[in-house]
Amino acid sequence: MDDHDFERSFLKEFIIPTYILVSESETIEVPDVPKFPVLVFVNSSSGGQLGGDLLVTYRGLLNKDQVLDVGEEAPDKALRRIYLNLEKLKASGDQYAAQVEERLRIIVAGGDGTAGWLLGVVCDLKLSHPPPVATVPLGTGNNLPFAFGWGKKNPGTDRHSVIQFLQQVMQAKEMKIDNWHILMRMKTPKEDYNCDPIAPLELPHSLHAFHRVSETDELNEEGYLTFRGGFWNYFSMGMDAQVSYAFHSERKLHPEKFKNQLVNQSTYAKLGCTQGWFCASLFHPSPRFFYLTAHTFCWLYKNIAHLAKVKIMRRHGHEQWQDLQIPNSIRSIVCLNLPSFSGGLNPWGTPNSNKTRDRELTPPYVDDGLLEVVGFRDAWHGLVLLAPKGHGTRLAQAHRIRFEFHKGAADHTYMRIDGEPWKQPLPVDDDTVVVEISHLGQVNMLATHDCRSRSVHDSSPVSHSDGDGSFGDGSFSDEDDSVEDGEERRKFGAAETFKIPDEVDITHLS
Repeated sequence: MDDHDFERSFLKEFIIPTYILVSESETIEVPDVPKFPVLVFVNSSSGGQLGGDLLVTYRGLLNKDQVLDVGEEAPDKALRRIYLNLEKLKASGDQYAAQVEERLRIIVAGGDGTAGWLLGVVCDLKLSHPPPVATVPLGTGNNLPFAFGWGKKNPGTDRHSVIQFLQQVMQAKEMKIDNWHILMRMKTPKEDYNCDPIAPLELPHSLHAFHRVSETDELNEEGYLTFRGGFWNYFSMGMDAQVSYAFHSERKLHPEKFKNQLVNQSTYAKLGCTQGWFCASLFHPSPRFFYLTAHTFCWLYKNIAHLAKVKIMRRHGHEQWQDLQIPNSIRSIVCLNLPSFSGGLNPWGTPNSNKTRDRELTPPYVDDGLLEVVGFRDAWHGLVLLAPKGHGTRLAQAHRIRFEFHKGAADHTYMRIDGEPWKQPLPVDDDTVVVEISHLGQVNMLATHDCRSRSVHDSSPVSHSDGDGSFGDGSFSDEDDSVEDGEERRKFGAAETFKIPDEVDITHLS
């Protein structure tokens, strides 16, 4: 068998006939049901030109009707259309359609927002056989692909690279992961009930970006605006979200400058410095930026403990809110579902046996119904993640989390879910803004066999990587010294949020 015959034999295991995908198309005789029928969703605007190139390659290898551009047809509309056709075919006795539905897998190529969009659609459709999802990293952070072994660098878009990815999809295992519901409630503005205080999230157009609930929704309360959404990887608040917001705002103003992943990451890192995520002494702002920078730093010193009161429910079956003590030094807080944040770092690490016993902490399983709550003082603090045993300040594990913002601390803060940031106004009167996160259910992911995410059902033991020192007040046990591991590691090893631009001289810093 030559290479051409082998490729054709290989690809037929993924190709779905047109009559399955498009209603009222001609039914044809097909010999065998493909073993791995796939629907491919590509965000053609992701990764600069890469998204468009990948779309062309997939359509050249598979049936063009099974490869969809999310910019041309939204995933919810496409999946509803295809599954409606599958139901009609099954009702007519088509066993081929029934087997395609049972074996169906989804590939989504885009950033974390696009992947979250697909996961949200699959979750909302409440399918009898929800297809597992594989993710192609085309974004800047690519936390979702990295967490499940698909990498974090933009892939090749040529024929050979795509076939290699399909081979991985063929060999991938299914994993369940938790998904989380997030609710925000605030008092209705007196001046205009129809005016929403949150600017719409435009990058990307995620189904599970915040949206306002209708008046008939059971979550609606009279006199309040209620928003709801969902996430799979993380919710964060504070300094890291502010840097992300600055990046997205800059990209929205100048999209032509953000055509390359390396350029995007460099820009992200520079904004981290100019926004003060490292420290004010690294830069001497020019007069043109002085007012903006000074204004920013005024907000910076409003740490999380000053902004919000945080409450948690630690475990299922213990339905009582407990106050969570946040050290005064913490400027960013992350509620993490997957072991991948800021381009692939794991802020939680693996607690050692003493931590497991004394604080009832566990490794970060992705299907245990718990979020890991981690704090950071600043980006220097985050650099400890580059050390083999590094981790952030572990605050708690919880299955419900509640943030209460009261008048006086600040007029706004910054938040983000799965890479999508926004500027959140805070109370101007005696009201409270409430953000509450709770467990919603689970979705199916496809993972390579060497993925870093772990299930509570994994039989292999988890290695405990911590030292035995204490932590929780911002200390790092006996891993602290590993941060000072040399200039090269600090400059080049970090993900975007914690990376220092090359032009910044850090040799004189302690």
